[in-house]
Amino acid sequence: MSQFFQKKIRLPQFPSGYHLITDLIESEFPEIRKIKTGFLQVFIQHTSAALTINENADPTVRKDFQTFVNELIPENYPRFIHTYEGPDDMPAHIKASFFDSSLHIPISSGRLALGTWQGIYLCEFRRHASSRNLMLTAFGDLV
Repeated sequence: MSQFFQKKIRLPQFPSGYHLITDLIESEFPEIRKIKTGFLQVFIQHTSAALTINENADPTVRKDFQTFVNELIPENYPRFIHTYEGPDDMPAHIKASFFDSSLHIPISSGRLALGTWQGIYLCEFRRHASSRNLMLTAFGDLV
């Protein structure tokens, strides 16, 4: 029998950068362990932060992401019009659109079926962001 579980979680405040949140999601949403075969959808309810899946072992990968994306979409771009929320706001919106606002991850035998070197990143693009909300929806056949 299939079942749905849904929970909204509030992440702690993170500085600008790419942060592994896989363990946090798993600990805050233990219902994942009840699913034999299914999916987890992770949705971020913000327009200046995003989600992605990438390298979970070497932190220099996350630093290189930040360096490259900040050079690709600089804060000092002279043609931005939407500037009243600060110089990092419009670049944050564009960066968020380059990544994604939701992820779908398979669940197998009560565990996220991520690859050995994969982890879920919060991509925080604001320098002084507030905490972020995630809507987590797990669904599938029960163990």
